[in-house]
Amino acid sequence: MAIARRTLFAAGAAAGSAALIGRASAQANWQFATPYPDSNFHTRNVRAFIADLSQATGGRLNPTLHINGTLLPMPQIKRGVQQGQVQLGEILLSAYGNEDPFFEVDGIPQLVTNFDEAKKLMDLARPYIEARFQRQGISLLYMVPWPPSGFYTNTPVESIEALRGTRMRTFNVMTNRFATLVGAAPTLVQAAEIPQAFATGVVNAMVTSAATGVDTQAWDYAKVFTPIGFTFTRNAVFVQRRALEALPADQQRSVREAAATAETRGWAMAKEAAESQQAILGQRGMTIAQATPALMEGMARVSRTMVDEWLTRAGDDGRALINAYRA
Repeated sequence: MAIARRTLFAAGAAAGSAALIGRASAQANWQFATPYPDSNFHTRNVRAFIADLSQATGGRLNPTLHINGTLLPMPQIKRGVQQGQVQLGEILLSAYGNEDPFFEVDGIPQLVTNFDEAKKLMDLARPYIEARFQRQGISLLYMVPWPPSGFYTNTPVESIEALRGTRMRTFNVMTNRFATLVGAAPTLVQAAEIPQAFATGVVNAMVTSAATGVDTQAWDYAKVFTPIGFTFTRNAVFVQRRALEALPADQQRSVREAAATAETRGWAMAKEAAESQQAILGQRGMTIAQATPALMEGMARVSRTMVDEWLTRAGDDGRALINAYRA
């Protein structure tokens, strides 16, 4: 009888150990929502990030990616991660400016005019964004900019006044405010809906990157692209903090390391896309127009107004960021 009890105890202990090992080595069933198509360089970077995670964790962490807003549209992705509908998400950070004005600083036109300035602003803003995300139960993993943007129109834009009266597609608080300041009628349109919005006359102008123009085949609805370096808005990729902290320490470390690699790779991809995607627009028949001095002077004037307005909303944190950036 004693032998039987010892045998049962040993068997139970072995089963318990096996269960613990099984749980430790089990694959985390993470879902990842992004609003962009597979052709977009941000999505290609996300897929490389997932591949790095899978390799680093021996396949125990291999998130399922849902592209093009098929699982959650972009306005719902951040809340979806906070609530655990998905564990990972990617958003255009400035699209959440209504939630917190600090998220929209990179959407101020002409505040930054090249990739080096965009990197400086991102590095200075990162601690503020991380703190806000932490309070909301999510952890920032990495940020990558879009290439500099320009105007898509069917007639030349030789001055800021040429935009007056247009029906302008907007995608965040800043583009909405810009449209209002230049006398255009702003209309919020998500990236996936751009071709239909132009085709139905809902909009007839927009300002966005060449990458989005290629994604949406802008040559089908616009004749002229005028690159002006309007903004270098950033995408943020983040994870539900509870899901991240539930992972073993080595896997948490793998997530952070893969994210750092993705950020470096993403910036290189953005710089490459700035040239290659604009070239595709030209190859498909669009006129690539040179921005006139009058247009750029008008842009600078609007930018100064928008910086001042943003500072009134962003409080002490915003003033500290802008002062550090301009130092």
